[in-house]
Amino acid sequence: MTSESARAALLASDGPTILDALPHPVLLVAPDGVIESANMAAEIFMRSSASFLRRHPISEFVPFGSPLLTLIDQVRERAAPVNEYKVDIGSPRIGAPKIVDINAAPVADRPGAVVLMFQERTMAEKIDRQLTSRGAARTVTSLAAMLAHEIKNPLSGIRGAAQLLEQSVVDDDRSLTRLIMDETDRIVRLVDRMEVFSDERPIERDPVNIHVVLDRVKSLSDKGFARNKRIVEIYDPSLPPVYANKDQLMQVFLNLVKNASEAIGDDPDGEIRISTAFRPGVRLSVPGTEARVSLPLEFCVQDNGPGVPDDLLPHLFEPFITTKTNGSGLGLALVAKIIGDHGGVIECDSQRERTVFRILMPAFTEGGNPVSDLNSRGIE
Repeated sequence: MTSESARAALLASDGPTILDALPHPVLLVAPDGVIESANMAAEIFMRSSASFLRRHPISEFVPFGSPLLTLIDQVRERAAPVNEYKVDIGSPRIGAPKIVDINAAPVADRPGAVVLMFQERTMAEKIDRQLTSRGAARTVTSLAAMLAHEIKNPLSGIRGAAQLLEQSVVDDDRSLTRLIMDETDRIVRLVDRMEVFSDERPIERDPVNIHVVLDRVKSLSDKGFARNKRIVEIYDPSLPPVYANKDQLMQVFLNLVKNASEAIGDDPDGEIRISTAFRPGVRLSVPGTEARVSLPLEFCVQDNGPGVPDDLLPHLFEPFITTKTNGSGLGLALVAKIIGDHGGVIECDSQRERTVFRILMPAFTEGGNPVSDLNSRGIE
């Protein structure tokens, strides 16, 4: 039996198969275009059960004229495997956007049948962005240590001299000495914010109920910077605790919600969505261990503002990158450092009226370690 036939046989069989262990969606498309079988990852990806998928053609799940349909036709014509990269197969049914690499292969014993495997581009990009964010945090760490020593001490002397001058100058010049002191204080505050990056002490972590944190964030936001904004909560109440520092998570989500509020501005239809969900399939090496752990907990902050400019998006978590007139560009860099220190991943997907900051983090087990497999949550 050929490898394509073996894959087709596994997909067509009833009950759990070895393909269900794969993190990538795999579909078997019959000669008439109907989905004949799907593994567990495909069910999650397509947002439908295998029994539902088996009753419908693949064309009902992708946009009209989708490159995926053309790819299937090419495989049938050539009777040979075809690979395609960075294909958008997003649709209202399966979610948009969905950028994937596609491996399509014919089934030798069944003319016209095609096996499809999708690899989401976002999975690799999450890792790349995380590494970039950690590198950016290390850059700020070195800069902060230098600034604390080389700048704060001279600034103290400058401020003291301005205070002495204020006592001897005439009233008309007193505003200038006050300007010197105010600007000196502003620079010190900026350096203090940067010094947070140089804190390399181990994080004190405990099992944290993320919904308690998010409820507190919403309460503070409603009374402050987002008092006139609509905040929608979409929570999965069955989530296990996240293994994290509660205060640092508060800082992360207050920052993200504040950014979302500022992005919306005075739009009367402005809306911020905070959501939690369980998303199996992503595994990363976390600091302090050689083991690869799953990051099944997904926390999102979404707004319907104008979106992030395309040229800024790849550098969003780097220090000193900002679209705000008076922004320091350190807020999201600090968010990236905190999430990275927790062994998590943060990314941003942005288009007009839909900007999503997505955080993936490890869960907590009784042994005090991050969850390393799905069965620790009782998922079979």
